[in-house]
Amino acid sequence: MSSQNKSCVMIGGHCSECWIEDQCKHSATASWLPALSALRITMLPINSQYGYSVAQYVLLLSLVPLITAKGDDVESHQKIHDADKPLSESRLDLKEVVFVIQSQRNYFHVQKAEKLRKDLLQQTQALQESPPVILLLHTLSDNEGDWSILPLLPYLSSQFGKNSSWIMFLEEDTRVKLQKLNKVLKKFDRRKEWFLGKALHDEESTIIHHYAFSENPVAFEYPDFSAGWALSIPLVNRLTSKIEDEPLKSDFTIDLKHEVALYIWEEGKGPRLTGVPELCTLPEQNPRAQYCATTVSSHSPLCGQPVNCENIFVAVKTCKKFHSDRVPVVKETWGKQASLLEYYSDYADPSIPTINLGVPNTERGHCGKTFAILRRFLSSHVPKTDWLLIVDDDTLISLPRLQALLSCYDSREPVCLGERYGYGLGQGGYSYITGGGGMVFSREAVVQLLASGCKCYSNDAPDDMVLGMCLNALRVPVTHSPLFHQARPEDYAREFLAHQTPISFHKHWNIDPIVVFNKWLKNGEHTEGLQKSTKEEL
Repeated sequence: MSSQNKSCVMIGGHCSECWIEDQCKHSATASWLPALSALRITMLPINSQYGYSVAQYVLLLSLVPLITAKGDDVESHQKIHDADKPLSESRLDLKEVVFVIQSQRNYFHVQKAEKLRKDLLQQTQALQESPPVILLLHTLSDNEGDWSILPLLPYLSSQFGKNSSWIMFLEEDTRVKLQKLNKVLKKFDRRKEWFLGKALHDEESTIIHHYAFSENPVAFEYPDFSAGWALSIPLVNRLTSKIEDEPLKSDFTIDLKHEVALYIWEEGKGPRLTGVPELCTLPEQNPRAQYCATTVSSHSPLCGQPVNCENIFVAVKTCKKFHSDRVPVVKETWGKQASLLEYYSDYADPSIPTINLGVPNTERGHCGKTFAILRRFLSSHVPKTDWLLIVDDDTLISLPRLQALLSCYDSREPVCLGERYGYGLGQGGYSYITGGGGMVFSREAVVQLLASGCKCYSNDAPDDMVLGMCLNALRVPVTHSPLFHQARPEDYAREFLAHQTPISFHKHWNIDPIVVFNKWLKNGEHTEGLQKSTKEEL
């Protein structure tokens, strides 16, 4: 029974006692509600007319099989009629689709999610249909792992597993044409297991996918979340049973869309992604978008004047062995865009110059160095700014694009921004901003981190993960932006990058970093580049 009619008594599969009119208006027995309600009135009154009341009760009770049979006949006839129809003609009400907007807790992202929700409801009203359920993911629970989707499936199954047909996931920037989406979903038999989306595939095996399918990377497809993606309820229910029988492993969440597809596929035991051409990542204004059920908002992430470059302090982590090859790349490319930039190393080299923070270089993690940078940011040794950007010496980044993006965030709030990863999210783990793509902190976030007493358990601990644990303990959410990238452009599907204006990439391995910077990150000062360099689908 859905949460909307929990106050109803079910007789013969139909709502027999409702005190809110619209709770039962869908029922085939609605016209019999006065008689059914009389059952409640005549239940065993203790008075002199006991015999008459019992007779009245028995008489009315005898009508129940007839009433429910009538309703069941109508419902069964409709189901049989729909089953005999071609799928393209079978009815699918929008209220059978549950929309989950993959929202985040930060105010800017809440606003975007609410705008999408409002648009969906307005379209529903224009179509004169009952409104569907629209969920904002960040409001469903306090579980940090909800954004990784799989821990959320048992909730979706329990709430909607019996009275819905589809769960449709949308990102905040996804735009939906409900009428066309309805036609798309009607093509698929909702009694079967379906995993629908816009298909992506790797051109070559990649580190972000743990080099999966290295012999034939194009063989495995996974969804571009920006276009929206859907699971049929039978698939949601089965996956829930699997999760309940075999709890999710405590592991890394790196590229969620690929990992969800792998979990569903289950090495051939489950369905592969079915590519749906009407699920698109074209800009809304593109002429070809008229054939799409979904598009991507082409609005650039700009919410006012770009943050002044003098209000962003940039910290570059390096070490002596990279002074001669990586640091010159920074200086020749994006370093020119920075007003306030310092290089932090294990060796003070006045020719660069680099600053030795007194933390020895470590091969594995850089927690000691990063926390020393956080303390220096709040000290009197550097100019006071609202924002701190920490990057590796092999990070490639566009500062003008970052300045535009930061106009959407309030530095007076604790903001930690970048590409979000997770660890142990199925078992109550935590999220963190992966360091290679760049970690952005508001001054308030740094203040709260250091005031909490959080610290490294060793100098070579993974700095980004330790920071994630600290932020999780403080209940400060990390905010994800897909425009930051932990890896090289070659490590991402071409179609995925085609609708982005990226802010960063990471690693110099097997590439010419200057060429990569000039191709992907150089063009566009502030807002102009964000709009003009948005690429169409390949």
